[in-house]
Order: sequence, then C-alpha cells, then structure tokens
Amino acid sequence: MTANAAAVRVEALTRTYGSGTQAVHALAGVDAAFARGTFTAVMGPSGSGKSTLLQAAAGLDRPTSGRVFIGDTELSRLSETRLTELRRGRIGFIFQAFNLIGALSVAENIELPLRMAGAAPDPAWLAHVVARVGLGERLRHRPAELSGGQQQRVAIARALVSRPDVVFCDEPTGALDTTTAADVLALLRAIVDEHGQTVVMVTHDPVAASYADRVVVLADGRIVRDVPQPGVSAIAAMLASLDRRAAAVEG
Repeated sequence: MTANAAAVRVEALTRTYGSGTQAVHALAGVDAAFARGTFTAVMGPSGSGKSTLLQAAAGLDRPTSGRVFIGDTELSRLSETRLTELRRGRIGFIFQAFNLIGALSVAENIELPLRMAGAAPDPAWLAHVVARVGLGERLRHRPAELSGGQQQRVAIARALVSRPDVVFCDEPTGALDTTTAADVLALLRAIVDEHGQTVVMVTHDPVAASYADRVVVLADGRIVRDVPQPGVSAIAAMLASLDRRAAAVEG
C-alpha cells in the first residue's frame, strides 16, 4: 500500500512500560497500514497490545519508538498543542464507555469537538450525521435520558461531525446487548460503505469483527495474522488457537 492510500500507518512501533526486569513490552515492532475507506478489526488475547496499538495510532499515547502517520503527517514531529489540534480535526474516537458529558444535551455533545476547536458546525453535514444515526428526535435530551445504544449513537455522531480522516473504536459494543450491538456495527459498516470513512476497531468479539473488511490479530505485541474478512467461525478459531498457545506457555 502506498503512503497516500493509507489513512493511518505505523512503522516499527514499540511501546514499553517500566524498565529493567520489570519492563513490559506492549508493542514489539508493529508495522501496519489502514487504507482509506476500509473497516479493520484489531483482535487478540488480553494483553496482546491491541488497545496500546489503537492508542498510539490515534495519538493518545506516545510510542517508545517507531513512527505513526495520519495521512502524510507524522505524529512524533508534532508538539502537544499541534497533536491536540490534529486529534480534534482529523481523528474520531468511539469508546465502550461512550464518554459523553452528562450536563450537555445530545446536540451539544455531538458538536463538542468542533466547539473545542473553535469551529462552527456545517449545518448540512450536522443534519446529515444526526439523521444517519437516528437522533433527530433526541437532540434536546441529556445522556441519562437515553438507552445505551442511543448513547453510543451520540458518540458515533460526535466522532463523525468533524469529518475525520479515521475513526478509532475501542470495544464500541462491549456494553451493549446483542441486538443494539448489531445496530451499532451496521452503522459503522455504513459510514465506511456510504461515506468512505476509515474505521479501525478493537474488539474481542468474532461477530463484531465479521462486520470488518479485514482482521488484524496481535499476540505478545506483534501482528501474528492479517487477513481479509475470514468469517465468524474462522475468527473464533484463530482466537481459540492463540488462547490455547498462551495457556500452554503459562502451564
């Protein structure tokens, strides 16, 4: 993949916590590129480095070494101020805990990234995003008045309102029931297919991963599988194999 075709790219990425004999190598030289207009699921056993990879790629955590690019912008070259500005304008975030502000209305939560960046919403795009996530009748409500699925839809709308280069999702359906989770995943799939967004999603769920175009599997801080959508059964089998290997090592 050429650099121009990638919405986000990481090169020789490492992340070490602690030092000496207590050092934990969460990432151990990861190379990956995520093409524009694609949906990638990042999976792996607990402690495999998948959330660390997401945080580094999204500019939320500085890697120990290696490089991260959003488009053609290398994050390590940015000051904290410029990195914050880039995250607000070019990166969207969707997390399991929703991270909505309870004192704000749905409309105010959606518009928050723009307000923090000192930008005015594009009324046409804002109306489109609100309609796409089905929140038109809920804009004056507060998060506490919404179901879990509706709160996640607010988080998705908030992530899309600035037209980001890439949307990162960390277990976005982990707190949802099966039916609501399917609705949220279908919405993520639609923003890729209909709007050409790039979505990178960490998940432990093979069903959730089946909505993606591609599955990247990590173990011990390294990519061990990188395959086009293999289907639910094959995803589950890959994860089970890694769990058995981890259990054998620990035993």
